[in-house]
Amino acid sequence: MIHLFNGFQDPFGGSDLEALELHRLLSADSEVHLWATSSSVSAELMRNFPIRRVSLSKWDVPNGGTYVFLGSHWRNKMWPYLIPRPRRLIYVFNTFHPKIMSLTRRMPRMLNWPDAELVLISDFQRRMLQIDGTVHPSPIDIERFSPRRLDSDRPFTVGRLSRDGPGKHHPDDISLYERLLAEGTALRIQGGTGLKGSLMPHPQLELFPPGQFTAEEFLQTLDVFYYRTGWHVETFGRVVFEAMACGLPVVCHSYGGYSDHIRHGENGFLFETTQQAARILADLKADRALRTAVGLKARQTVEQLFSPQALRQRLDFYLR
Repeated sequence: MIHLFNGFQDPFGGSDLEALELHRLLSADSEVHLWATSSSVSAELMRNFPIRRVSLSKWDVPNGGTYVFLGSHWRNKMWPYLIPRPRRLIYVFNTFHPKIMSLTRRMPRMLNWPDAELVLISDFQRRMLQIDGTVHPSPIDIERFSPRRLDSDRPFTVGRLSRDGPGKHHPDDISLYERLLAEGTALRIQGGTGLKGSLMPHPQLELFPPGQFTAEEFLQTLDVFYYRTGWHVETFGRVVFEAMACGLPVVCHSYGGYSDHIRHGENGFLFETTQQAARILADLKADRALRTAVGLKARQTVEQLFSPQALRQRLDFYLR
């Protein structure tokens, strides 16, 4: 029996989606339960998935087996001291927060839980934290995504997809977006409503709230996927791999978990400065064959990363 714990606060959050996809995959081989650790759990997620809240009064609690915490932890709660001891304790870290890492490693003696096994979601994260742990890329059902259908009537379109929160957008991207629009490029940003006060209205600028379209629907409308964040650093960057699964050339800032899987100029592009990003986007706009070739390699990359054999090996880690 496996119990997956997450805050389940955001239908578009990376750790939330990771927990739900892991639940789908593991359920084929084991009895798997979803538990919300946050008091502000998303009503939408509670409606659509079998997520439960821990309730001591109703004795609706995890009852042993393997406990897997994804992007959350159990500290300052009473229920861990009262329920059956887990056979295994696994923490899946998708952040850089040292406080959570420290809490996880310092196990109260009276709890008598097993030592935590650490799972990280990228080699980039492991290098940054300088710790040992098993690296498992966040699982993605790449069959939901298919290469873009060519539409000659649309202008060349650059876009990005993310949550619309603090740190998700880089301040220097405003000037880049203005330049792209001035040069005739269409710009579509889902998770970009916070940019409305920074970008002047333009007939080829579309800003959508998170969830306006599914990821697979939205990505189908782009020619190039562009991604850079502000102070928020992506330990993995799920949306980048979803774009690659759609056969899109991705143009990404070089600082993030996705960068380990992008070979510059072959299956995507990495940049350091805004000027470099602008040149790459200009080259892609001018060369459809380049976009097609890089997009094909991008799709092949995610097919290897999430192949049945690779997924089987990762799932067996939880099932053993």
